[in-house]
Amino acid sequence: MRHRLAVILAALFSLLPLAAPARAHHAFQAEYDDTKQLKLTGVLTKVDWINPHIFFYMDVKNPDGSVTNWALSTAAPQLYHNAGLNRNFVTVGDTYTVTVYRAKDGTKNLACVKDWTYSDGHMVNVWFRDPNDISRPK
Repeated sequence: MRHRLAVILAALFSLLPLAAPARAHHAFQAEYDDTKQLKLTGVLTKVDWINPHIFFYMDVKNPDGSVTNWALSTAAPQLYHNAGLNRNFVTVGDTYTVTVYRAKDGTKNLACVKDWTYSDGHMVNVWFRDPNDISRPK
């Protein structure tokens, strides 16, 4: 009986690491506010091309002349790959304008990217959601 209980407990504890990634992943609606859309223009300073979400970091000049570094979350690398985009679709050091949605919890300088506009005016939409999804931000 003791051996059987030990085996069951060992099996349960071995599954705990699998729960962490599932718990860490979140839906757009859980973290970002689709009523708080804004445009940011700044210099791309860093890209973390990682799962479950790519993060871009951008220095944005404030009206008072100071600079704020924004963390910009977006979709998973696989969705970019499926859309024909790779980590070279943007370049660290270049200036972009992004449309973003602010964090719901009030975290300053955290947002989710909807699209990128390049200095030549062309835009890349990185909002990889079902267009028929009624919860999709506009």
